Amino acid sequence: MYAEERQHEIVTLARNLGRVSVTELATRYSVTSETIRRDLDALSTRGLLSRVHGGAVPVDKLRLTEASLHDRQVTSPERKLAIAERAVALLPERAELTVLLDAGTTTARLCPLLPPWVSMVVTNSVPIAGELAEREDLNVLLLGGQVRGITQATVGTEAYAALERLRVDVAFIGTNGFSVDHGFSTPDPNEAAIKRAMVATARHVYVLADATKFGADYLVQFAGLGDVDALITDSRLEEASRAAFAQADLHVEVA
Repeated sequence: MYAEERQHEIVTLARNLGRVSVTELATRYSVTSETIRRDLDALSTRGLLSRVHGGAVPVDKLRLTEASLHDRQVTSPERKLAIAERAVALLPERAELTVLLDAGTTTARLCPLLPPWVSMVVTNSVPIAGELAEREDLNVLLLGGQVRGITQATVGTEAYAALERLRVDVAFIGTNGFSVDHGFSTPDPNEAAIKRAMVATARHVYVLADATKFGADYLVQFAGLGDVDALITDSRLEEASRAAFAQADLHVEVA
């Protein structure tokens, strides 16, 4: 295979998977790691990929902006549903269970799946609160504060103060990006503060994210790998990447 052909495939892989690693590419193409590094450097120079530690990500992965809620709702719906189903399976079966749902399109997939022994749901998502309020078997607490239009999430001092007073059994948190080096991150400092408070208020914390978010490091880290009980993602996260998280003592659940 010519270098140009290999580099074209590498760009395609990065766009499909969200990240490529030097080690995995060297094995795939039966070339040295140094050859892959030269490929990635060349693609970075041409503006096709962005170099990160141990590999590369698509150029749009390193950014401060985020997609709108509407745009994210139509992205990978089957994968998000599978992640939500795997997340619900981790809920302990006991009466009066309290659950916290972070704003997001993957966490929103949990709404119709919550079992009857969940008695209370706390959320900062206006759409999630609206959907769950129709269920007569649930108490729903919507955190107050300013609503961010792009995510329909409440943020600010009121939401933060409410979380400081609460204690819940399980929290399901969304993220814009995750990596071994930067943990879980999001572009907005206000949302990061709320997510950080959510992590602190729950006895068990699970982050839900499809594999395309792997390798994307956003402006603000809201949790390190050791701050959560598990990452729940889909099968597109390659085995070598899962092993890297395992080595960093993060359990990964694959839907």
